[in-house]
Amino acid sequence: MRRFIYTVVSLFLLAVAADAQKKDVKFAYDVDFEMNFDNREFYRSAFTNSMTIFGARLTPSVGLEHVGKDGSHHRLMAGIDVMKDFGASPISELLAGGKTDETALRQNNLNLFREITLYYRLQKQIRNTEMTIYAGIFPRKNMEGRYSQAFFSDSLKFYDNNLEGLLLKFRRPKAYFELGCDWMGQYGVARRERFMVYTSGEGVVAPMLSLGYSGYMYHFANSAQVQGLVDNILINPYARLDLSDKLPLQTFSLTLGWLQAFQHNREHVGYYVFPCGGHFDLEARKWNVAVKNMLFYGTDMMPYYDWKDEGGFKYGTELYPGDPFYRIHDDGMKGAGLYDRLELSYEPKIGSHLRLRVAALFHFHDFHYSGCQQIVGLLASF
Repeated sequence: MRRFIYTVVSLFLLAVAADAQKKDVKFAYDVDFEMNFDNREFYRSAFTNSMTIFGARLTPSVGLEHVGKDGSHHRLMAGIDVMKDFGASPISELLAGGKTDETALRQNNLNLFREITLYYRLQKQIRNTEMTIYAGIFPRKNMEGRYSQAFFSDSLKFYDNNLEGLLLKFRRPKAYFELGCDWMGQYGVARRERFMVYTSGEGVVAPMLSLGYSGYMYHFANSAQVQGLVDNILINPYARLDLSDKLPLQTFSLTLGWLQAFQHNREHVGYYVFPCGGHFDLEARKWNVAVKNMLFYGTDMMPYYDWKDEGGFKYGTELYPGDPFYRIHDDGMKGAGLYDRLELSYEPKIGSHLRLRVAALFHFHDFHYSGCQQIVGLLASF
């Protein structure tokens, strides 16, 4: 880790030196700070455990930027992801009754450096299309598509902050499209081979009306110790009606979509299952106060969530990166059901580099209360 820090410092000095000698190569940097408080009270249901996520992350990166004669922007960046769960500090072995994970000194200081980031970014304008390419290890924030919580949960976004692979983005005046690959696990003795190909797009087809989609193909494969390959495919086509310009509101939109999964547990089932359901979203915002409601009616989107592999490890969130509330039933019942999530939030305008979000979320299943969240988030970007 110390060697990496020295490498980053050396890169910074080289960048400054290059900037002094070459007019077409400049020093570039990117810094994000995030603090997240998420108190989860889910005792009313068995979908997931109650807990409090409270921590902070700093992700600085430095590098070189070059602007080509054709107007293309090239960046080579290196950085580090520093993250701390508040209160996760080592305690004495005497108090713990011996060595445990809670006594490990690795929880302090340099061991808070979780992951390096190394990536190349290309930005190029091709007539009316702006093309952006990321390659390497880069922050998840660069994904801009509309993905339902059924795809990626809030906890995944916070703890798995970076993507490892490739991302292509194309933006036009009335459309956006992205396609990427995240290689999540290299085949090993106990480590499964895992990768995901994801994509999202949306385009304006009429005044106030947009059509879009999001989807992924997740390949959850074997390790040397454990057999059992599962293909997890999820798509979400939708239509969005944006009435913001017709009403005295900052935002008012209605989105009607369909979640369709194709899941194949090759070793233990041998055939595809097709969980699905309707997905309806409403969002209204005024004076930076927002009300969002998501209504889903369908079947269990995570039918293998409680299954265990040959090593006795539950598939759980390893196979399903989305919000566990999309399991619909927590009592073993089968068939379709209702899931509703209501969010109330306030996001005041603090400045061009600082965002604050205060929110309360309430979860319901078949008109029964399932739990709530109280959230405070702070994000500073430079």
